[in-house]
Amino acid sequence: MFHRLIYKRGDSKSKGQKAEDCAARFLERKGYKIIERNFRKRFGEIDIIVRKGNTLVFVEVRSLVGNFMEPVESISFSKKERILKAAKAYLLDKQWQGDVRFDFIGIKGEGEGQTIEHFEDFFGF
Repeated sequence: MFHRLIYKRGDSKSKGQKAEDCAARFLERKGYKIIERNFRKRFGEIDIIVRKGNTLVFVEVRSLVGNFMEPVESISFSKKERILKAAKAYLLDKQWQGDVRFDFIGIKGEGEGQTIEHFEDFFGF
């Protein structure tokens, strides 16, 4: 029988914040400059916005503790649409003229067994 893990709202929010903190440190070690975190519009949110060279990168972060699926499998089509809408609003607001890319960081597990996967150009356009 499948048992769902139930988190209190505060628990999942703090879990997400820890994952984003971990992802931000990971990106900084890879030479990315953090521009903004948790950019929100009413129709979507972008977890981390970074820059490397002349490329602005919008990063979605997901973390999972169990082994039932990979973090990358948790991104739905509607979530991608919301990310794209928020990114478009950011680009218009900041009048960005350089290259743009969408990356994904998946964090699996906790503590010593934690793994981080970075998928560059995740949306492929």
